[in-house]
Amino acid sequence: MRNGGVILYPTDTIWGIGCDATNEDAVKRVYEIKRRNDSKSMLVLMENPAKLQTYVSEVPDIAWDLIDLSDKPLTIIYDGAKNLATNLIAEDGSIGIRITSELFSAELCKQFRKPIVSTSANVSGEAAPAVFKEISEDIKKSVDFVVSYRQKDKNKAQPSGIIKLPKNGTIEIIRK
Repeated sequence: MRNGGVILYPTDTIWGIGCDATNEDAVKRVYEIKRRNDSKSMLVLMENPAKLQTYVSEVPDIAWDLIDLSDKPLTIIYDGAKNLATNLIAEDGSIGIRITSELFSAELCKQFRKPIVSTSANVSGEAAPAVFKEISEDIKKSVDFVVSYRQKDKNKAQPSGIIKLPKNGTIEIIRK
């Protein structure tokens, strides 16, 4: 990933396609692999909430509580994204960020020392794979590296909840 590579990896939710969230060329490759319009933003993973302020201009106070109290993976969409690949940021300047505590993805983020793109391992518009064996061969062949960890896991994973926290102070639940 340090050289712009794209990986297929298990996350705290479903299997994801990932890359360096600060590298525009790598992000472009992910959009191409997914055959997804780059106007649809993707989320990023981090392992430490303290890093939020490096990538979001203002973290609403409620975000800290939501991160601490959430009992399942939660993606929060923040206004004012910064220091990320510009083609990763939504047209309105927002970015979805999930703080992962799952052992593998958290360690991957920690070792990489930058946020990592996390988008479902499927072609846009197709069903997201709940387990590794549901990932298409096209996706597997399109990435530079496939993580071997959890490939045999049969527990069907679920996508994260998504909440948007705009600067006006409202809370919008996008997905429970």
